Formats: sequence, structure tokens, C-alpha cells
Amino acid sequence: MNHKLSPHHRPAPSTLSRVRQRLLRPPSATPVDLHGRTVVVTGASEGSLGYETAAILAAWGAEVIVTRRSGAPELAASIAARSGGAVRGQDLDLGSAASVSAFVRWYAQQVGPRLDVLVNNAGIHLDLMADWKEPRLSADGFELQWRTNFLGPFQLTLGLLPALRAAASHTGDARVVNVASHLHTRGRNAHLFTPNAPYNSWVAYGTSKLAMLHMAFELTRRYGAEGLNGYALHPGAVFTNVASKGLDGHATLERVRGWLAPVEGFFLLTPEEGAQTSVHCATHPSLAGGRYFTACAQALASTEAEDAAVSTRLWEQTASWVAHLP
Repeated sequence: MNHKLSPHHRPAPSTLSRVRQRLLRPPSATPVDLHGRTVVVTGASEGSLGYETAAILAAWGAEVIVTRRSGAPELAASIAARSGGAVRGQDLDLGSAASVSAFVRWYAQQVGPRLDVLVNNAGIHLDLMADWKEPRLSADGFELQWRTNFLGPFQLTLGLLPALRAAASHTGDARVVNVASHLHTRGRNAHLFTPNAPYNSWVAYGTSKLAMLHMAFELTRRYGAEGLNGYALHPGAVFTNVASKGLDGHATLERVRGWLAPVEGFFLLTPEEGAQTSVHCATHPSLAGGRYFTACAQALASTEAEDAAVSTRLWEQTASWVAHLP
């Protein structure tokens, strides 16, 4: 394991750090030998959960492919240097059906016929400081959070499904890990099929994350007997680049957040700590699929997410949309 990521080579924690550890009790995934396994992690930009997830998995021996909208090869070099592992990068825009299709083709041609783990980490949360009264739309006309947080990952998962099923057939264990949020509780199943009115950006975000739970649960129902399972998770309250991006255009609030950064850093999980539950779901041996996790442990999902009929309907409706893409 790379020394930068190994607790055995970190300096002894300060008193303040020990107090923080006792207050927060950050989760910690158990290391697993991942040599011979291939993992895709989306949305792995610097300062993100995806970056830390990829670095940990690479340090544990996996071959990791990381994505972001542009500059993925340079990002991969950074993660490889950090982890000492094998990391490749390929650009991917989850808001573009053409980009997702191109990535799926690239994977088949350049990586191989099998994929052990797909971590659907990439996502957006529009303006954390305001409830948008009108939806922002993607180029193809969808509410932007729905398009990026659910439709893109679903298309990607469906495109990589043959490789995931091939890995499950080969090893008996392949996984799709969906990074969701406790805010999935703000979504309602009715909103999955008819946009909520009046529009609220927080409800729209929650709805996109609720859909990610449905996708993970339905994946296990469909393919669990083959050894391919889906997992959904809440990473915890994490100090990441997502919050900073959510303050774009709020100059005063950005300055205030800068002043409060040390306080936030004390009370919020670091990206490396927040990545632990993603890593746990991606690697923990014999972990039951079709479940929701937080802090490296199974947690209760909303009753909306447990409606299997809705999961099936959403899967079939979205798969039909993917099938009719140009």
C-alpha cells in the first residue's frame, strides 16, 4: 500500500485531531487486496469523493479508470502519483448521450471485456444557497440534476452491463456503487415520472438521488443471482468541492465560507473520510446487494425507495429511453 494512504505511515495525531476523531468517529473501510480487478470511478476531480475513492482503490491494487468532463488523463496521472497504483483516465460528460456511448466503446476497445466495479460517483447539486424556481435544462431538455445525476449514470451502467455481467460470471462478484445522499428522502416516487410543481431545486436533487437508490436496488433484483449487485450510499457530511461550486455567484457567502473553512473542516468529514463508504461498498467481501449504506454500515432507505414496483417501472422506462437514443 502506498505510504501516503497508509495509516501506519502518518504522523501521530494532534490533541485537536484526537478530539475530532472522537466526536465524528469517521468511517473506515477495511483494506482488501484488489489486484486483478478493474474499477471505473466517475467524477474523480481533485477535492472530490471520486478522487479519494479512486486513490484508495488503486493503492489497494485495482486497475482504476477515472473520468471527468475534460482533462481525465492528467487527473489519472495525479491519482497514480498519489496512490502508487495503476490509473487511467478518459473524458466523460454524463450530460451527453454521445459522450457516454463513446466512453462505453472506448472501454470495450481499450480496457477489455470485463468490469468488476462501476462507482457512479459523479453528480451535481445546483446552487446550495437558493431554491431555483425554474429548472435549469440540459442541452437535450431535461432538468439538469436529473440528467447528470441519474439519466447519465443509468445510460453508462446499461452500456457497461455486458462487461459487468462478464466479470460476475468470471469471479462471482461484480458491483455497481451509486453515490446517493440522505436527501433522497426529499424525493417522491411521483416526481420520478412527473416533475414536481412548483419547481424546487432541492427536491429535484433529492429526486435524482432517490432514482439512484431505485436503480441500485433493481439491478440486484435483476442480476443478483448472477453475482452482479447494486449498492446505494450516503457518504456523510463531507467538506468537498461540491459545496464550493454551489456558492458560485455568491461572493459574500464565498468569503464567509473561506473564513469558516477551518470550522467546517473540523466538523465535516474530509473527502478521504467521506470516500470510505464508497470503498466499503465496492470492496467488502460478501456484502449483501440491493441495500443502502452510510458510515460503512447498512442504513434505512426511505419507504419510497423500497417500492419494488416503482423501481421496475423506472428501470424499464429509462432503459426504453436509452434504447431510443440516436
